Order: sequence, then C-alpha cells, then structure tokens
Amino acid sequence: MELDEAFGSVGEFGRSQKRLTAFLALLQVYVACQSMLIVLVGAVPEYHIDQGEIPTSTEELARHVRFADNFTSIATEWYLIRHEAYKVNLASSLYFSGLLIGNIIFGPLSDKLGRKPVYMSGSLTNLTFAVGIAVYALLGYYIREWRFLAFVSNSPGVFFFLLSFMLPESPRWLYSQQNTAEAEDVLQYLACGNGKERLTIKLKPCAGTVKKNDSASGVLNLVKHPVLRWRTIILMYIWYVCSLVYYGLTFNAGELGGNLYLNVALYGLIEVPAFPLCMFFIEKSWSGRRKTTTFFLIFAGFTCMFTMFLPENSGLFFSPTLLALCGKLTVSAAFNIVYIYTSELYPTVVRNAGLGVCSMTCRFGGVLAPFVPSMKSLHPSVPFMVFGISGVSAGFLTLLLPETLNKPIAESIEDLQSPVYQMLKNKKVNQLEENTYNFKKRLSGEKSSIFSKVLSW
Repeated sequence: MELDEAFGSVGEFGRSQKRLTAFLALLQVYVACQSMLIVLVGAVPEYHIDQGEIPTSTEELARHVRFADNFTSIATEWYLIRHEAYKVNLASSLYFSGLLIGNIIFGPLSDKLGRKPVYMSGSLTNLTFAVGIAVYALLGYYIREWRFLAFVSNSPGVFFFLLSFMLPESPRWLYSQQNTAEAEDVLQYLACGNGKERLTIKLKPCAGTVKKNDSASGVLNLVKHPVLRWRTIILMYIWYVCSLVYYGLTFNAGELGGNLYLNVALYGLIEVPAFPLCMFFIEKSWSGRRKTTTFFLIFAGFTCMFTMFLPENSGLFFSPTLLALCGKLTVSAAFNIVYIYTSELYPTVVRNAGLGVCSMTCRFGGVLAPFVPSMKSLHPSVPFMVFGISGVSAGFLTLLLPETLNKPIAESIEDLQSPVYQMLKNKKVNQLEENTYNFKKRLSGEKSSIFSKVLSW
C-alpha cells in the first residue's frame, strides 16, 4: 500500500499519536521555562544605596547596596546593577545565540540523520509555550531562591531526555530514505498503540532515488531570482521584528511596576487567545494572510508607542501595562501567522531553505531583545519606541507581499513567473469568468448582448 493509505489504516490520530503529542506539548512547557529563566533568575529587586556618591566598582556596590529580601537572583548575589546590569542581558542574549547555532546545525541534521536523533519529531504549538511562561511565573512565586528555581526549571530536561528514547522515528522520513522495512515497523507500532494489533502493513517500494538536501543551492536560489530575493528580504525583516518585539515585551515584564510574578504570568497567558484569533482571520476572504499580519503588526506597534503618552497612574483600562499586554497579544498572533504565510510564499523546491533563512533571522531578534528593555536608562519610553517603530514598519512592508489565501502554491521557481500560474493565482478573475458564464445563460436577447460587451470591455 501507499504511505498515506498505510497511515489511514494505522489511524491518523489515534491513542499513539495523542500520547506523542502530549509528550511534545509538555516539552514545550519546559522550553518556555528555559526561555524565560533569566526574567526571574536575573530580576533586580528594590535596592537602596546608603551613601551619597554612586559606587563605581563591584566592591563598593557590595558594601553600600541593600537589596529587598523578598527574593534572590544573580543580580543580588553578584550586584549586577548600574554599570554591571548588562551582564544579565548578556546571559539571556547568549541563550538565544545558542538557539541560533542550534538552528543552523540541527535543522540540516534532521534531514540527514532523521527527526528523532536531533529531537525534531513534531511541531509544537505556541499555545503550550504561552502556558509554560505562566507555569514558570508560578514556580518563581513559590521558589524565591534563584539557584533552587533554576534547578527546578532545568531538571525536567533529564526526564524529557530519557523519554525521548521511546519516541519512534518519523515513518515519512524513513520512507523517503527508502528504509521501507523500518517505516513498516514504526507504523505497526503505532497501529498496536491504537488497538489494531492484527494489522499487517506492507508498503510499496519508494519510487526514485534518495535526494540529498542541498541547502546551499536552495539559499543561492533565494538570492539569484529577483522575485524570491525581495520576498526573502521582506520576510527576514518581518521574522526579525516578530522575535524582537515578542521577546522584548516578554522580558520587559520584569521591568514593569507591580507584582513581578503576576506580570510574567500575564505576559504568557495573554497569548492564549492569539492562536484561535489569528486562525479565524486568516481564513476569511476579506482579511486573508497579508492583511491580518499587517493589522496585527501595526496594532502591536501603535500600542507600544501609545504607552509613552500615558502616565503611570492612568487607571486600569488605559495603563501602559494593559497596552503592552495588547501589543504582546497581537505580535504573538502575527508570529503564528508568519509561519504559515512564509511556507505558502515559497515554492516547494526552496521552501526549506526559505524557512531556514527566516528562522535564523528570527534568532537575531531574540539575541537583541534582552538589551532593549535596558534602554529605559536613556529614557523610559525608548524601549516602547523601538518596539513600536519596528512593528509598524514590518506591518507596512507586509503589504508588499502577495496574498496566498485560496491560491495555488508554486511547485517550482518558474511557476512564480508563469502566466498560467499568475492567472490561476488570481481567484477573482476565475470567479468573474464563472459569474459571467452563469449570467449569460440567464440573460437573453439584447440584454445578453449588451452585458457581454460590457464584460468584454
């Protein structure tokens, strides 16, 4: 049988797949705690300097600074304040630099060694990541000693590492590598987990030879062809801005007034409605991918800029914190859409290369994001001005991209420039031709003649 037919026999989403999905969803909670670790571990509590002059060295800070005793952090232990505060942001930036390196190394390895060895056996939802941020805030609320908090947040990694050995390899990847027998074994394993123990699976031999993933050639095509070059430049900036604003606003939760742990939890939970919200709008003909992404990015930018004009005690419904949360909601929705939109904008032959380049650019935004909140030392409104200008500019640049809703996805680069593809891409033209045919059948005589002339014109 064919591979898709085998999946139908095994069970498209049975108990086995649900268990694997639950495991990967829990992993996303762990990843969220890792990404947000520095927000609480590097938080700076209220402190007082008990002398008139500002200390200029770490030793003087240790003698004259008194921190509040409500929690500990690396800032309180090593006095990472004033001129030493950049080290906290640097620690977070190094984490995202590690993600960038992992993106470069493990992405291609997943095509060569398989999904399981490099731990890429499925897509994890951003929704679970948002819940993970709230879980981390709850841990920080009850664990005020930073070393113990870091231990509790990191220790589940051992659990996930050990359980990862129980994950099966991707049957599609095995089949694409002509490892038909191993793919049959995995499918049989899934069938048993779905309660179909007597099922016998025999796949047809994979047609053709194994094609090596030439990522260098794919990236070269993105630069060589003008239509792909401009799309890639625009998408790289959009991905960079989404990451910069998303993580920048998240890290800024530690800089806001009020309860630190409540702020972090709210910055995570505010993302929960983002996923169903963006899924609703991108499927509507009057909004689609392009307009929805543009609206969310521009709205996120303006909400960040409006915070500069609001006083601290401006009330609950017009407070800077509420506007920042609205910005986090909309940029999260835009981030979700960008994954879908980007994959539809690239032809099949260069889609992996395009997504890889955009994903790497996204990591640069994460690297710079921790330093933006610290720019409030120049002026309290500077961080939000950076987020605002970035979001608005990325939103307007999105308008330069074509709409992809209900349009055929190009298979090759030549399809993007093919007149036939361009005609099929314009659904409105096809709809007009269909309406013209129906109207012509209903109208008769002179009315039909006049109508035909008008439509022809």
